[in-house]
Amino acid sequence: MTASGFHVDVVDYPAQHEALHRVRSAVFVDEQQVPAELEIDALDPLSVHILARDAGGSPIGAGRLTPDGRIGRMAVLAAWRGKGLGEALLLALVDQARARGWREVALHAQLPARVFYTRQGFLPDGEVFEEAGIAHQHMRLALSGPVAIARADEAVAITTALVHRARRQLWIHSRQLDPGLLDAPPVLEALRRYATARHDKQAWLIVHDSAAIRQAGSPVLGLLQRLPSVFRVREVSDPIDRATASACLLNDAGDYYFRLNGHRFDGEAGLSRQARSRPLQEGLQRVWERSRDCSELRALGL
Repeated sequence: MTASGFHVDVVDYPAQHEALHRVRSAVFVDEQQVPAELEIDALDPLSVHILARDAGGSPIGAGRLTPDGRIGRMAVLAAWRGKGLGEALLLALVDQARARGWREVALHAQLPARVFYTRQGFLPDGEVFEEAGIAHQHMRLALSGPVAIARADEAVAITTALVHRARRQLWIHSRQLDPGLLDAPPVLEALRRYATARHDKQAWLIVHDSAAIRQAGSPVLGLLQRLPSVFRVREVSDPIDRATASACLLNDAGDYYFRLNGHRFDGEAGLSRQARSRPLQEGLQRVWERSRDCSELRALGL
């Protein structure tokens, strides 16, 4: 039982199908008007199912993992939304896929839920499509090894995930605060949530051109000014550092997103990969120590 008053378990479908479909029917059929005949399919008996119950034992959430590696039928009763249940269901299904040695899981996210899945590291894949009369986005999550980031939407997604998954430390090395990336709405919201969630969090930002940042007036500057106890900023001063073209974002969960060319979005990312993220962090710490305090950005009046 969690502090929020629910527990999530892997359940036997034949024994718990009534409870599973009670939740799914309430969400998909009653709320979203999905035809009842589409709510149950031939994959149900073949899938791994999880069920959430409240303290009284009533079913309040459900989800499944199909044999082809797809997470689906994620459903949370309305009264339990916003309490961490959806995230608990998703992580439980990801753990089931990882325990089976799968390299990747995928899902079809309803468009309003894309940011929810993005925060857990799922990347958009392909174009928006319609399923059961509802617009969806195919998304995927790599469970082993790094993943290549090639498009702007993937870059925004992985950046959002890294900020969301940060516990107490966040490192950002960006030449000019990455217009189109750090100021993307999902990333800005993730940075705001990170900085205001608790008082012991820190974010270290290393930039190259404070004058250009001031002139551009990045929306990120507003956060730096309002929360100077969280966001610390330095500008590189060593000639070798100034010549560095790469950009990097990492956190203390072992997640990283590295771009060899900081002017582009394409790069490499990984989640929970300490062996790769630790050397990157050590490198950023050395650059930080050689750089100068950039008080003019924190003091800039907007």
